[in-house]
Amino acid sequence: MPTIMPEQSSGTAPQSDYTQFLSLVAKNPSLITGYSKLLKSAGYYKGKITDKYTPALQKAFTKAEEDRLLISAARPMTRDEFLQETIDVSGGADDGPNIRKDIRIFDDSTARTLINAVLEDAIGRGATKEELKKYTLALQKAQKEAPTVTTYSTAGDVQTATTTTGIDEEQFLIQQIAGTDEAKANKVFNYYDAFKTALGVR
Repeated sequence: MPTIMPEQSSGTAPQSDYTQFLSLVAKNPSLITGYSKLLKSAGYYKGKITDKYTPALQKAFTKAEEDRLLISAARPMTRDEFLQETIDVSGGADDGPNIRKDIRIFDDSTARTLINAVLEDAIGRGATKEELKKYTLALQKAQKEAPTVTTYSTAGDVQTATTTTGIDEEQFLIQQIAGTDEAKANKVFNYYDAFKTALGVR
């Protein structure tokens, strides 16, 4: 495990920060060795563990940074945190596809905002405390059970990624609310019934 480098703690790092990070690593053989191990375990680097800064290692850093910035838009994390989480999820395998699960869990405030918005649109009122608690727990559970899963496969120097997205939170809440007596009595949900019929869902 390399020594964690000083960097922007999270979020979308400016290009200058990334360039400085690479320059610092490139000058330190022990860091190069450590990061080549991390990148290899995370599935980004396919070469031999080395203390030399090579083009293959540069490509691995670049791909890892691109993926880190994508997820950091929703879940900020440092470079070391990102690589370690990727290793933990993929099991650190050097061969075969690497799989990463990006689990997005709404906090109570975010869930409350969406729940109130859906209820306002559907039946013309905000949620009660009991409804907020009920639907927040249901939504967070559904998000945990249906994460966004990205599977990475490598053939030679070409890496491909296939992503299966998680739940549609708004549609999930509509389904939950549609089953209540109040919603059934409200004509607003007629559009949802039509939507199910169009999809062949009964």
